[in-house]
Amino acid sequence: MIDEYVTALDRRLRGPGPLKADLLAEARDSLDDAAAALADGGLDPAAAQRRAVADFGPLPVIARDYQGLLALAHSARTLRTVLVVVPLVHVLWELNRRFWMGGWPDGDVPLPGWYLVVARANDTVAWVVAGAVLLALVAGRVLARRGVGTTTLARLAGGVAVAAVAAPLLGSLTIIAATASVDVSRLLGLSPPVALATVAMYAVMARLAVLARRCLVFSAA
Repeated sequence: MIDEYVTALDRRLRGPGPLKADLLAEARDSLDDAAAALADGGLDPAAAQRRAVADFGPLPVIARDYQGLLALAHSARTLRTVLVVVPLVHVLWELNRRFWMGGWPDGDVPLPGWYLVVARANDTVAWVVAGAVLLALVAGRVLARRGVGTTTLARLAGGVAVAAVAAPLLGSLTIIAATASVDVSRLLGLSPPVALATVAMYAVMARLAVLARRCLVFSAA
């Protein structure tokens, strides 16, 4: 009975492997201890296991609670990752660009005012994202202390994670489109190091997008 219950619980859960394994091990240990205590009280082993499983709780209820914990853990870890990685990627890419390309050379096509607005917005989006994510992490702790459920917190965190990844991606694509409209040669003439840094940046952001999407998937499971 205990093996069947834990196996069924395992099949219902989606989330970070290590934490999922810990939760399943904790459930098994609790069931084994309860069954052993009931057996010591006079029940036969099979009846003791059935009673332990019944007392532990209905599978759908336990699975929902555990899934909320898994989703929240993944969402919190994703937000912490975004908090560090997004500003770091932006700084490294900017340093690479300045070293290999410098600023817009004198005598080139004059920069229109709207382009400067787009460029400044793209330069600040990483820091805005970092601030929003930090605020979300603090707010999550406050809400958790006030009794907000783990599933609700996970969904909120997942929404923040998706927005936090989408914002710098949108900013990057916007500045590329803006640069192409002003002077496409600036894009076609990218030095190999800057081109490689750009590819690496999008690879990192794609990975963050996958993690952010999983936040929503796990909290909806």
